This record gives sequence, structure tokens and C-alpha cells, in this order.
Amino acid sequence: MRTLLSAFLFIVVLVGCAPNFSGTQLRPDELTFPPIAFHFPVVAKQQLANGMKVYVREDHELPLVDLTLMIEGGSIYDPLNKTGLSQLFADAMETGGTLTLSPDELEAELEMKAIELSVSSSAYCYEIDLSLHRKDLQRGLEILSDLLRRPAFDQERFELAQKQMLESIHRKNDDPGSIAGRLLAEAVNQGHPFGAYPTIDEVKSFTREDLIELHKNYFHPGNFWLAVSGAVVQDELIALLEQQFGAWPATERLIRDLPLLPQPPEGRVLLADKELSQTTILMGHAGINKDNPDALALRVANYILGGGGFNSRMMREVRSNRGLAYSVYSYFQIGRHLPELFIAGSETKCGTTAEVVALMRQLMQQIIDEPVSAAELELAKKSLINSFVFAFENSHSVVSRKVRLDFYGYPADYMETYRERVAAVTIADVQRVAQQYLRPQQLQIVLVGDSKLYAEAVNALGLPVEKVDL
Repeated sequence: MRTLLSAFLFIVVLVGCAPNFSGTQLRPDELTFPPIAFHFPVVAKQQLANGMKVYVREDHELPLVDLTLMIEGGSIYDPLNKTGLSQLFADAMETGGTLTLSPDELEAELEMKAIELSVSSSAYCYEIDLSLHRKDLQRGLEILSDLLRRPAFDQERFELAQKQMLESIHRKNDDPGSIAGRLLAEAVNQGHPFGAYPTIDEVKSFTREDLIELHKNYFHPGNFWLAVSGAVVQDELIALLEQQFGAWPATERLIRDLPLLPQPPEGRVLLADKELSQTTILMGHAGINKDNPDALALRVANYILGGGGFNSRMMREVRSNRGLAYSVYSYFQIGRHLPELFIAGSETKCGTTAEVVALMRQLMQQIIDEPVSAAELELAKKSLINSFVFAFENSHSVVSRKVRLDFYGYPADYMETYRERVAAVTIADVQRVAQQYLRPQQLQIVLVGDSKLYAEAVNALGLPVEKVDL
């Protein structure tokens, strides 16, 4: 009896769950949906009396708070005879304690409270990231203030950071990708901070006093841009910040001259020998900065050329159609202030090195000479527009992105108008920017591999060939 009842109930459920075919069913391609409306999330912005800029987005879903502080400065201002100083500064600041907390005491407290603290350096700024539980916010801001105002740069920790940097220099030729990146930067931007890398003698010359002087020059509240997100109440946060930073006097905003970029060199091939079964190919030339009105049209053009993964011409021709490489790509490094690089790269077995280089150059010339198809353009624009939303994965990515846009001087409506401007790019725009900003004749082509297997074929490319002594 129980078995019959169970079978009956199963049939009732099955019938109830079955689709209803009595009405008209639409095919998936016949379905319509309302347009998705996206609005840039609201970020509150305030400025303390001493010039410190604060951006806040409250999010009380989790009891966590994330902070990112950007400080104007960075490696672009390192003297050429002190290349790497900003990197060492960041490492020594993170680990060197404060005048009131020894390195061991600071690390112990951070570990006990599960507070994550990191300090890093880039071309135009120093960055401090802090992540903590909301109950530790006041103490976290006390530690941040202490670190910003009174870093100790402990001598032992300074020497340890110095040794680690020296070790990285000793190992600079271990990875072929790192070699190629370094040689390309040096070739395009010779004699400029963008193309400079620290040497053993330079790093050995660094002193703790260099770090103290650097801190004195850049670490002022008017130079601070703070992004805060998470379980905070804006008014309470501002009160805490005033308590910790309000007495720090205001200073005039830094105005510094950026070092001029060198004149672009003529195209050439640089051979760096390593006994490898495949060649790392990296080629590039000077690119653009964010203020260039063609930046988004170039983004679309590059998606079609080599930035769109399997949708790009480079991937389709070099990998899919000819099986010459696993990966091939291109991109523009859009410079924040100074123009940075256009880069294209791949890896292939040594015997096909010259063939891949020639094909990549041919594809660059093709997008210069011939209009792209309407289908390529539409796919590129849709992909860039649809991926836009992934820039806002969480509250902190929203507020930190807003800070970065303001820090680097992007237009106030940059994010709000991004999709419209991408959608407005035409076939003619793509060809025009390709003709203007892609310069195959100026490509610095770096090949890291066993050059005796391809040197003769590379000579047939018609470019000067130079050997690099690693």
C-alpha cells in the first residue's frame, strides 16, 4: 500500500512540474528584455581642513572596513642614479615599524587583530592598503597615522629589504618574460625612469637617510587621497580622521616637472641568448596617455588586433589557423600622465620565431591598410561595454576606482560616459587611429631564446639586428 501511495505522489509531482505546452512558447531568440540601466555608484567625497581628500562608500553587509591611501610621488621622480629607491622605501616602510612601535610590536599587533597592512610603490604614487574588522577601525587609524607621520625605517629591516632587492637583481635574468620586458622598456625609453632598472651599485649606495628625505618630501596631508569602504558611518569616520590627522598642518600641493621622454628610436631586433626550447617575443613602441582623445577608439582597435583573446586577429591567425603559438596578444599601456607603451607579445618554438614576428607585423600593417569589418567592430564594442560592469565587483573597487580617476585627473564624467563613447567608435575611427598610433617601423623587437636557431631568418625581416649581453 505504501509503495502504491509513493508512486501516486511521484506521478502527481511529475505532472505538476511538467512544462505547459498549451500556450505559445517563445524561442530564446524571440525573448525580449528591458534595457539594463547602469548608474555609477555614489561615492561621498570630503576634504579635511589640511587638504587630505577622503572618499567613502558605506557597505554594512559585512563587519569589515577596507582603506586605500594614495600618496603623490613614486618612481618617476627617483633620480636615475637612485633607480629603485621608491621600491625600497615602500618595502622598508611596511616592515620597519614606527617611532612608537618596533617592527616586532607592530607585526604582533597586526597579527593579533587580523589587520592586513601593505605598502607599495608605482610610477606616480605610493599606496598603503589596510583591511580590518570594524571594531578595530579606531586602532587601525591610529597605526596608520603613526606609520605616516613617524616611520622608523628600522636599520635591520632596511638592510634586509636592501638584500632582498640585491637578490632580485642577481636573479633578473632567470625568467625570459622579465628579461624581455626589461629590454623593451630600456630600448624604447633609454635614459628615462620608465626605462631604468636598479643596479647592484645603486642599491648598495642607498641609505636610511635617503628614505627619511623621501618621506619628508612627499608625505604631507595635502598629498593624501584616502578611499574607505565597508562597515563605516561617514560622519563617525570623518571625526576619527580629524582626530588622527587634523593637527597635521596643511602644506602646498606638490608641483613637480615630469622628465621628458626620449625621441622614439628606429625599429630594430634585439637578440638575448638563453638556451631555451622556445622564444619569448616582445615588441613595442611609444604609445599614448589618458589625455589622448583617441584612447577609447584605440582600445577598440586593439581589441580587434590582439586584445580580444580568441576574438582577436592575432590569436586567430597565429594560434588557431597556424598553430604557431599558445598565446599571442597586444595592448596599449595608457599612460596616466606621460605616454607609455604599445606592446605585442607571444611565445613560439625557436624554429618559427621569425615566422611569428613577421606575421604579427603583417597583422599590424593590415589593420592600418584595410578597414575592419562591421562584425569585428560590433563584437569589439559589445565586449568592451559588457565587461565594463566588472570594474565594480565590490564596494572597495568602486570607491578606490573613483579615487584613482580623480588622483590622475580623469574627466569628472569619465565612467558615466565610457560606454557611450565606446559605442560611438566607427570603422573609420579604427583605421584612423591604427594609422596614427601603430608604427611598425619603430617596433623594438626583443627575442629571448636560442638565437642560433633563428638568427639567419630574423635577418630577412629587414631590420637592424643587435645582440644583447645579459
